[in-house]
Amino acid sequence: MDSHQSSRLQDDPDLKVMMAGSTLRKVKSRSWKKQRHFRLLEDGLTIWYKSRWAGRGHSTFSVSEVEAVREGHQSEVLLSIADEFPAHLCLTLVFHGRQGNLDLVAESPEEAQAWIRGVRKLIHKAETMDEKERLDQWVLDWFQKADKNKDGRMNFKEVRKLLKMMNVEMNEEHAFHLFTMADRSESGSLEIEQFVHFYKMLTQRDEVWKVFQEYSGDGEKLTLEELENFLTQEQQEGECSGQHAQELMNRYEPSETAKKQGAMSLDGFQMYLCSQEGSIFKPEHRQLHQDMSQPLSHYFISSSHNTYLLEDQLRGQSSLEAYIQALKRGCRCVEVDCWDGSDGEPVVYHGHTWTSKILFKDVIATVKEYAFKTSDFPVILSLENHCCVEQQTVMAQHLKQILGDTLQRTLLDGQVPEQLPSPQELKGKILLKAKKIGRLEESCDGTVTDEMSDEEDMANGDADNPCAEQPSAERQKKSKSKLSSELSDLVVYCKSIHFHGFEHARLHSKCYEMSSFSESKAKKLAKDAGTDFVQYNTKQLSRIYPSGLRTDSSNYNPQELWSVGCQIVALNFQTAGLEMDLNDGLFSQNGCCGYVLKPEFMRDGNTTFDPEKPAERRAPRPLRFSIQVISGQQLPKVNQKEGSIVDPLVRVEVYGVPQDQAKAETNYIHNNGFNPVWDETLNFVISTPELALVRFVVEDYDKASRNDFIGQFTLPFTCIQAGYRHIHLLSKDGTAIPPSSVFVNISISELT
Repeated sequence: MDSHQSSRLQDDPDLKVMMAGSTLRKVKSRSWKKQRHFRLLEDGLTIWYKSRWAGRGHSTFSVSEVEAVREGHQSEVLLSIADEFPAHLCLTLVFHGRQGNLDLVAESPEEAQAWIRGVRKLIHKAETMDEKERLDQWVLDWFQKADKNKDGRMNFKEVRKLLKMMNVEMNEEHAFHLFTMADRSESGSLEIEQFVHFYKMLTQRDEVWKVFQEYSGDGEKLTLEELENFLTQEQQEGECSGQHAQELMNRYEPSETAKKQGAMSLDGFQMYLCSQEGSIFKPEHRQLHQDMSQPLSHYFISSSHNTYLLEDQLRGQSSLEAYIQALKRGCRCVEVDCWDGSDGEPVVYHGHTWTSKILFKDVIATVKEYAFKTSDFPVILSLENHCCVEQQTVMAQHLKQILGDTLQRTLLDGQVPEQLPSPQELKGKILLKAKKIGRLEESCDGTVTDEMSDEEDMANGDADNPCAEQPSAERQKKSKSKLSSELSDLVVYCKSIHFHGFEHARLHSKCYEMSSFSESKAKKLAKDAGTDFVQYNTKQLSRIYPSGLRTDSSNYNPQELWSVGCQIVALNFQTAGLEMDLNDGLFSQNGCCGYVLKPEFMRDGNTTFDPEKPAERRAPRPLRFSIQVISGQQLPKVNQKEGSIVDPLVRVEVYGVPQDQAKAETNYIHNNGFNPVWDETLNFVISTPELALVRFVVEDYDKASRNDFIGQFTLPFTCIQAGYRHIHLLSKDGTAIPPSSVFVNISISELT
């Protein structure tokens, strides 16, 4: 950050308060409330805090990790102490990904406001930085980390330490050579400007320079025509490459002189390649671009299982925050597991376990508040109903009172539909998925048989559920139980029914009737009757949920079930890993709206597609997918121990129909996480590109034990841009870790 920017920070009254520091109470529960000293460091980006008593121990986090600031009693923790601390003293910092909130109480309303406004300004600044400012900020952060004695200068010893911190293994001679070249004043130390020069020499990208040289006539710059050639030949851009070349020059060329000459320098070229436009993801596919006017059954729908849990299913915390996190991730189907509360108020938790309980009405209020912040398209409330009739009626009243017109309670045009309405028609609406008395076509007397919750329904005789053995008397008692007609009346387009086979569904089922399947039942159906399942899913919704044995909230691979057209493939959003990477990858397209249109051959009721035999589809030829893995940039350290440096390798994994599943990896590079060069090509053949997802994983090789995860990026095959591209890596949690990336050259062609 330049000194001008730094002085702007000091001029802002709120940031002045933050830089001077404040004593704030950190609150974890009603009984855990401790004073901590918080302050904003000089970089304007790092918040530092420590206990008043702890010796040298302190913690820091970056403003870029904070997603939002909530004001007042806006978290369960702060609500629980509302009687002790008034709302005007309270604030909550919400972090990206799965990191827990930070609940704070200030000593005065003025101080609370300064922190609320100040952090919001800093978040806004971090979000609106362009590529160059972001990189400058990154360099400045490193400078300040390494400048131990805070004299604004860095000697060679400090530089050597810094290289280790940055994951660079470099022989001393080379490092000293770069240091003396940067030390123009020959003072034996570098000031910030000289350090930027040192950093530039360090990060000089020979592999980018080579590509630049191939297209540059004079080796110094690219003319408009040369840039256009590059876009046409390497990046496989068609007609509009001329216009695009001009736009890229205007956007990324830092030198005004070069711009005036209609040219792009190496710096500008590198900046374009490192930008979102130079990334592997087609920018036009990031936007909402699909037809949203087809029946709901024609879309994959981002769906969460046991949404109320933040951890595992035996002892985990039930929390409203879990609903907020899922909805913010674009989830469009959330699960609400309802049980009788002791005082007539239904509660939500994982029944018969030690998980904590939350009130049903609070869950509904939270869903109402957060349902449409990320996406306007409908949210499905999947109700697991274990309540008595009286408490079901209380649930119905809460749903009507809290959700009001947001709840879709009637047929859109008064007609019983032949096919489900579209996401477009249901924009801004919440749908209830639950049991219903009778059919939409008739009215009934209030008694319903076979009244079990979906997951128990499937659990009977389901080998992967430990609760499956219900005594038959209890089962009979349950099946005669009543369903509240008030609750039943709120179910319109998502009526839960028992699945009696594909033939029965073809003859008798209505489009608004849907079934839930355990992962094992669904996988068996997918394997034994793939085409029937695909056809069934053109008309009706199906929901898949994890096995009851997954008490650790682990996940199953959703791809196998998307491949037969299942729409609501519910995952434990609280558990990071491969399966959630695939879910985030599929739904990262189409504006992250939580709905992705299925391929055409999965929307036709007479389709003959079977993922087990994809070749039988009269499809275009399979595609050859080739990735030249060139280099890596500034990979994060896995092990924070002083001397450790990573040995990175890149693995490319393809998920899709069984025939397309494949993995290949590069060799590992010894001791270089800063700028490893692999220059290896990995090849794949893809028969059904419309269903394929590609996951790029970077790992730290370890010959003695499992490799450590460094970063990953997953995207649909159809969203991949060919040519020279950067893959911007994400953490295990799915959050960005700039500027870590992998540089690749991708080619996609028909298999001949």
